[in-house]
Amino acid sequence: MRLRAAVLGHPISHSKSPALHLAAYGKLGIDISYTAVDVTAQALPDFMRDVRAKDGWRGLSVTMPLKTAMMSEVDEVRGVASVLRVVNTVAFEGDDASNAVRRIGYNTDVAGIVNAVRNAGAVPAPAAVILGGGGTSAAAVAALKDLGAESVQIFVRDTGRAVEARTAAAAVGLGIDVRPLAEAAAHTASADVVISTLPPRAADGLAGELAGIGARTGGVLLDVAYDPWPSRIASAWQANGGSVVPGLEMLLYQAVEQVRLFSRLEEEVNAAVIDVMCDAVGLPRRAF
Repeated sequence: MRLRAAVLGHPISHSKSPALHLAAYGKLGIDISYTAVDVTAQALPDFMRDVRAKDGWRGLSVTMPLKTAMMSEVDEVRGVASVLRVVNTVAFEGDDASNAVRRIGYNTDVAGIVNAVRNAGAVPAPAAVILGGGGTSAAAVAALKDLGAESVQIFVRDTGRAVEARTAAAAVGLGIDVRPLAEAAAHTASADVVISTLPPRAADGLAGELAGIGARTGGVLLDVAYDPWPSRIASAWQANGGSVVPGLEMLLYQAVEQVRLFSRLEEEVNAAVIDVMCDAVGLPRRAF
């Protein structure tokens, strides 16, 4: 029986996750297929029922807009996912033959953000900004708490819909100030760390405002969106003297944790495996 895994989301055709995972499984010598599957939030329950009826599943990577909805589709939630109530990873545990497979929800986005920002040297992060208020913003809140933020300003298009971010902030004990995205430019320009969780091109207008503000002395921007790259906000940030962390780095770091869970070979997922994952998406090799 061939083992299988997949990344779920809508839209999903742009995803680099298959390249990362397949490179890792090839290096590990494990025959796990990994595909991208377009699934809407409305279709998720039917998809998961179909998954439950089939053998061989090892894991699911979960992206927008399914990270909150997946909470209702797993048998157990562990780690920071149980605090945030946001799942980006489903690992299948147990034995297909005995019909005792359990679907366990995790959140590896937090580790992905923390490691990507630390790799840029942005620790601690006392003045922090998050752009966007969806499922990934919840992970960003928890990550910024780990990175030393004392409070966070969150800028969203609709202040009434930042439920995931507010829930995460309450859970980890971090003060937040939720404001309209139209007010973001000046606060963003002066922040030590900015994490944009907005969809591709959604920050283009803000990028134009940042370009008009002029030079700054530092600060790190992690733009979770990585297609197209560089994004307009990343280009404007870099032109103003700031450091940019591409979203692919976050994707890499969180995928490493998923590979460990899906392969069930935690110790074997070492620097050599991570090197081929970097090569698969054109990232420079990192010191882990």
